[in-house]
Amino acid sequence: MARKPRPGKRLYLLDTSVLMHDPTALFRFEEHDVVLPAAVLEELDTAKKGVSETARNVRQVSRFLDELLQGAEPADIRRGLPLSRGKEPAARGRLYFDLQPNSGRGDNAILASAQALQQARTDVQLVLVSKDINLRIRAIVLGIRAEDYFSDQVLDDADLLYTGIAEIDAGQWAQAREETLGQHVGYRLPLPAGDWHINQCIVEPASGFEGIVRSIEDNTAWIEPLVDYRQPAESVWGIHARNREQNFALNLLLDPGIDFVTLLGAAGTGKTLLTLAAGLAQTLDRQRYSEIIMTRVTVPLGEDIGYLPGTEEEKMTPWMGALMDNLEVLTKNETGGSWARAATQDVLQSRIKIRSLNFMRGRTFLSKYLILDEAQNLTAKQMKALITRAGPGTKIVCLGNIAQIDTPYLTETSSGLTYVVDRFKNWPHSGHITLARGERSRLADFATEAL
Repeated sequence: MARKPRPGKRLYLLDTSVLMHDPTALFRFEEHDVVLPAAVLEELDTAKKGVSETARNVRQVSRFLDELLQGAEPADIRRGLPLSRGKEPAARGRLYFDLQPNSGRGDNAILASAQALQQARTDVQLVLVSKDINLRIRAIVLGIRAEDYFSDQVLDDADLLYTGIAEIDAGQWAQAREETLGQHVGYRLPLPAGDWHINQCIVEPASGFEGIVRSIEDNTAWIEPLVDYRQPAESVWGIHARNREQNFALNLLLDPGIDFVTLLGAAGTGKTLLTLAAGLAQTLDRQRYSEIIMTRVTVPLGEDIGYLPGTEEEKMTPWMGALMDNLEVLTKNETGGSWARAATQDVLQSRIKIRSLNFMRGRTFLSKYLILDEAQNLTAKQMKALITRAGPGTKIVCLGNIAQIDTPYLTETSSGLTYVVDRFKNWPHSGHITLARGERSRLADFATEAL
């Protein structure tokens, strides 16, 4: 008679895709045991060469396994290696290896291992963990329980992501009292229900007041009024905000006390245009930064067109069409004819550098205005590698739309952009705004809604 699985006890069989995505996945299953089949070890060995992020992750997995195997006897390996010997003391389970020869290769061999283990280990619940949807489907069809890897998810639902904006009603606003703090006039307001964060933008729709939370203490928030960049007298390189969220974004981008800004929004909400206008104003007019550096992940929308000739900047130019499009908008109102516009373009491009994300390791950016476009396609580890490049006086702006993730194994809740929005919301030198309204054209607005 088969033994019933112990309540709550599981045996997790990890697919290669999980370890390629997160090399620390071995230590993320708490008291449960983990098993690696022979096919996974073979795929890791095949993928270890190269300079890509995936290859680096695979090599890190190999180092973890080597550390766990140090001093282990064959009998110890058969009993399972304690995962607590690794760098993650929270792991209390054991690591097993299934090296029995199975028919087939790749996914077929992994599924065969899962079926064999499910029949042999009836005392535990076997779960196949994979980032590969098709492998999970095949496993479920075969009667094997399969799950996605959830430990890298920042939120349970993308709708819970911090927007950077809070609305208050007239009754709450009536409790505010005007105060002067140093040279700034602001308002002291009792904290309403729910969490507020420093540099969160506040709006009271009835009066039209728009402000920003500058400090929180003793259950009260200190709120300063924002500059209204929708007014004709207030422009940033000839650009005006067209809606409330764009006005909030410009205030964050132009604030010298904010070192890290994230802007989320669909195509056409003005993320790149606002960021570039604010960067030019602070680089050329105010001399706050020495130059603008723009980079992005090179993930094509359709079929790849192959290798590109030229220098690093020339290779990146086709990926920076958004930059060129927005430069045209920012210079189209220049007076003095075509020669003056061309001269302005040359000046701008001399202060704007296009760099590949692949060569960011080891660099330190001093007094730069760094724009990271299409940031939704980065993992949390890649975002950390980039943000830690910032030196004194540097401001980093991350732009993206988590509804348009183009890389495998990333979702709205596990994207590196989602990760940094959530982790930085409590830091007093960061700001975030989710742009909600498109401002391209009536055609683009209709296409967004109808298609």
